Amino acid sequence: MKVGTMISVEEALARCLALAAPLGPETVPLAKAAGRWMCVPAVATRDQPPFDASAMDGYAVQGDPAIGARFKIIGEAVAGHAFSGIVGPGEAARIFTGAPVPKGASRVVIQEDVRREDGLITMTGTDQGTNIRPCGQDFRVGDSLSPRRLRANDLALLAAMNIPAVTVTRRPVVALISTGDELVMPGEDPRPEQIIASNGFALKAMVEEAGGEARLLPIARDSEAELATVLALTEGADLIVTIGGASVGDHDLVGKVAGLEHAFWKIAVRPGKPLMAGRLNGVPMLGLPGNPVSAIVCGHLFLLPMLRAMLGMPDPAPRPGVALAGVDLPANGVRAHYMRARLIAGEGLPVITPFDRQDSALLSILGEANALLLRPVNDGPLARGSRVPYLPM
Repeated sequence: MKVGTMISVEEALARCLALAAPLGPETVPLAKAAGRWMCVPAVATRDQPPFDASAMDGYAVQGDPAIGARFKIIGEAVAGHAFSGIVGPGEAARIFTGAPVPKGASRVVIQEDVRREDGLITMTGTDQGTNIRPCGQDFRVGDSLSPRRLRANDLALLAAMNIPAVTVTRRPVVALISTGDELVMPGEDPRPEQIIASNGFALKAMVEEAGGEARLLPIARDSEAELATVLALTEGADLIVTIGGASVGDHDLVGKVAGLEHAFWKIAVRPGKPLMAGRLNGVPMLGLPGNPVSAIVCGHLFLLPMLRAMLGMPDPAPRPGVALAGVDLPANGVRAHYMRARLIAGEGLPVITPFDRQDSALLSILGEANALLLRPVNDGPLARGSRVPYLPM
């Protein structure tokens, strides 16, 4: 492919994903599994509930008693302590929520529907339900939880399934390298011609939120020796991400690194035309634009999908939503445009409104945005209220 050729976002993403094979599994305790990608199903080892359980505080009895019926209290069942006897006709066992229903009982009458005196209860009301949760109502032995990124709710379910540890995909280790003589770290004293390195911090947060482990390496200055020194620190990384230096200028050195097998392209996208991907000594490598907004937008479009693929997620590509345009939109050109926008709830579909200023150097606008409004290549003008695709941020 010629250097000057622009390819579509879809083709660029396909090439990036082709580099991102799923990583191997590891076993972690349930207490450390939050946010991890569980890569094999988890199988329940017990029923839930493991017995017929009372759903209310009341009395376990037989049959369907009418108002006025009387029962002798012969025992008590509480959570963690079952009543070992058998409830026969005319008998009742005091029972509390979560306790096993005694043998012989077919119903729990709620305590509000009885009057208790001298070891007897008398029915004063009726309840339509049995107030019993049957054994296995929630799940049974052998039921499974499919692969997924584990949320707090999933951890509760796994614990109830009596699963103390789960098999998860190893976290992808991502080495992040900002490049350029013009960059200094936050807190340093920049020269008038220098700027603060900001992209790496956003990308680090994105990697970690997606389930990866980010290593923010030192800034690589504009010399082949300096770049080689910083690249040597990437040992053990599963993905190397450079920020800046991936274009075709005299000072853009990333694409010239020894040992790099790469396909360099220009993408038909705004913001973020220059992008590079390949392998550096066998390790997948992604070269993002140095422009702050371009780097972050391309992080959403290419870096995060690569991480999802490494985790083994079955559909790693971004999933656009649909919203209604909050303003009239002019026709788009030959590059797909990912416009920084504000998404708000609507009566039906959400409403999305792009910011007036879309200069790719404006981080303040990016900070206010919570979505990217997608304008496809050569898309015609759209009226306010038209359905448009978007990506959440």
